[in-house]
Amino acid sequence: MCFQLAEEERMVQKTARDFARKDIAAVADEANRDGVFREEIYRKLAELGFMGMTMPEEYGGVGFSNLSLTLTLEEISRVCPSTAIAVSVHNSLANYILYKWGSDSLKEKYLPRMTSGEAIGAYALTEPNAGSDVAAISMSAVKDGDDYVLNGSKIFISTGDKAGVIIVIARTNPTGRSRALTAFVVEPDFPGFSIGRVEHKMGMKASTTVELVFQDCRVPASNVIGEEGQGIQIALGSLDGGRIGIAAQSLGIAQTALDETVLFSRERVQFGKRIADFQATRWKIADMGTNLEAARLLVYRAARLRDSGHLCTKEASMAKLFASRIANEAVYDAMQIHGGVGYTEEFKIERFFRDARVLEIYEGTSEIQRIVISKKILEEYEQMYPA
Repeated sequence: MCFQLAEEERMVQKTARDFARKDIAAVADEANRDGVFREEIYRKLAELGFMGMTMPEEYGGVGFSNLSLTLTLEEISRVCPSTAIAVSVHNSLANYILYKWGSDSLKEKYLPRMTSGEAIGAYALTEPNAGSDVAAISMSAVKDGDDYVLNGSKIFISTGDKAGVIIVIARTNPTGRSRALTAFVVEPDFPGFSIGRVEHKMGMKASTTVELVFQDCRVPASNVIGEEGQGIQIALGSLDGGRIGIAAQSLGIAQTALDETVLFSRERVQFGKRIADFQATRWKIADMGTNLEAARLLVYRAARLRDSGHLCTKEASMAKLFASRIANEAVYDAMQIHGGVGYTEEFKIERFFRDARVLEIYEGTSEIQRIVISKKILEEYEQMYPA
């Protein structure tokens, strides 16, 4: 499949690349070293339209394609993968869920605030005993008059302490699985909501990751997304976009690993010649480049399918599985070629080595992706060759 980019997509790609290389690069090293979430960066991203990329103009968005969002996340991730996390969650999950399943009143109330950058979106699904198994969510939501009362906690929530709009999945039926969960919009100033533990992570340090605590948190019944009992459908139905987002992030990290490797190997001299002239180095570069191009085709294909309205669950999982793996392989080989200096903070590859590891964990582990992919393939074969 050929991925000839449209003029609009090339424009978006260039704008994202220029902004990342100038504005984000100026603060990325410091922000990641000190673990600082640079809110001014997101305000600038919003001014450029990057916080409402796939949303229609009526809600303040720019109405671009999912592939345009993918290109944006890739370019940002080449400089600061931490920044790309918030942009991905905001667009691929929070904006998308509200637009696809939210009532007209919810869209009118929240989407303009989100596309303008006034409110960053977060997505609260994971709990201490519910990660890959979404149906195991235990946080309760009990109807009380015109409100729902939420009790429980969510963990590992990206940008949860910076968000103005949080999509929360909670249990409205104490028994059952398929119709037991409901999605809500929660604002941080709702009574009973608070920020709990702040995680200290191996990488992605300029993106905050926190626990959200709900103690008799009152949420208006009008803030239910979709219908009561539709939560698991919403949660699973939004994962394709989130997985394409992480796959795009993986592309950016892998591209930077290749860039840094080629530049370093052309300058580093050992045994009287550049290490770029050694076969061992060249083979690593060949594998990095080939894997990156293969991953890019998978990721762009998934984004194109999503734009066309076709179901892309298998393709999104394939893109996420492969791109996250080759990104980790790329940073590993890049550090090996850099040698001892690559292990120091002086070189960019040290930060990207740490950032890459989570790619195979969040938005569904590699093991979960294999479950999804194999299930879809077996279903396809069952249709083609029924027993």
